[in-house]
Amino acid sequence: MTAYRTIVVGTDGSDSSYVAVDKAAALAGAAGATLVLACAYYPTDDRDVAAAADVLKDEAYQVRGSAPTNEILRIARDRAIAAGATEIVERAVVGEPVDSLLGLVKDLQADLLVVGNRGLNTLTGRLLGSVPSDVARKSSSDVLIVHTVR
Repeated sequence: MTAYRTIVVGTDGSDSSYVAVDKAAALAGAAGATLVLACAYYPTDDRDVAAAADVLKDEAYQVRGSAPTNEILRIARDRAIAAGATEIVERAVVGEPVDSLLGLVKDLQADLLVVGNRGLNTLTGRLLGSVPSDVARKSSSDVLIVHTVR
């Protein structure tokens, strides 16, 4: 197996995404890889956020503006350190999660993208797509979908 050098993990502040951070951090620590903590957020234009919430309903765990993003990344960093990661980079990215994560993976030439499985087994996820299924289908790097929700 090839050792990973750069691992990107997506977090939105949900419990599921923090479990993915824990797993990615353990992998990064074991491989001596750089861990990139990524949080996509929407600008504070309430019309766009409201439209997304209307479509996604209960599946819409959204981050509005950069202030909550900073807190989410701080918590993720603390968890990553506790799980064994030593080289950590934080990235807040404006945009929707799938395109933001895939763009970051491409820009950084990351070897692995890690996400939680939240949304895979929901009706909304099956009809509209979900972050884990969409990134797995579209990513040019390896993708690890961490089983975080049963």
